[in-house]
Formats: sequence, C-alpha cells, structure tokens
Amino acid sequence: MKPTTALSLLAAAAALASCQTERAPREMPVAQRPQPTGVEGAWVDPNGIVSTFAGGTFSTRTTDTNQLLASGTYINISPTLVEIDMTSLVRNTRSKVNCALVSLSQLNCTTAEGAQFSLARRA
Repeated sequence: MKPTTALSLLAAAAALASCQTERAPREMPVAQRPQPTGVEGAWVDPNGIVSTFAGGTFSTRTTDTNQLLASGTYINISPTLVEIDMTSLVRNTRSKVNCALVSLSQLNCTTAEGAQFSLARRA
C-alpha cells in the first residue's frame, strides 16, 4: 500500500471517528393536559345530564339518547360568574341562570326562580 493511500485512509478514519461521540439520551418533555379555565367544556349534573359551554353557546343533552333538552347562550360576567340565557325544549320556557365557578371542577347555579343545582366538570 502506498504511503499516500494509507495516510488518506487514516485521515478518513480519524474524521469518521470524530463524528462518533457519545451523547446522553435526550429526555422528551412530558405532554401535559392544559388546565381548564372558565366554564368552557362539558359539565354533568347528579342525574347524568350533560351541559356544554362552547364559544358563547350553551346546550344540555341526555347521555343515553343525546336528546337536546335546552339550548341558549352564555356570557362571562367575571372570571368566576356566568349568566346563561336558555330555552327549555322540554317545558317550552325561557329562563336565566346565574352560575358561579367555585373550583375548576364545580359550578354552582341558581335559576331566576331561586332553584339551585351544581354541575361537575366532565373529564
């Protein structure tokens, strides 16, 4: 083997070896579910009726048949207070409901007639 060939092979091997450094495995960040804010999302009452708040619209449906029971709109009065203007399709009545977000998972509501109920955030 000629000295220039051997020297070229040696230089190439050294160049390749310099690219082969050991690195510690890179840790991937753990994906975290964002914490819910406000009332946006699905809520359930003790009877299993699901109420959904999405972009200013409100609806309540049964869980078994997904039948629409009530619909309407809502506005955020403050970060923890919401006013719902809804129409009950069951009773064919319109009413206002005020709700207070007492925790990330509980919404306490009072109808205009004074009836109270609570909703729990659906996971």
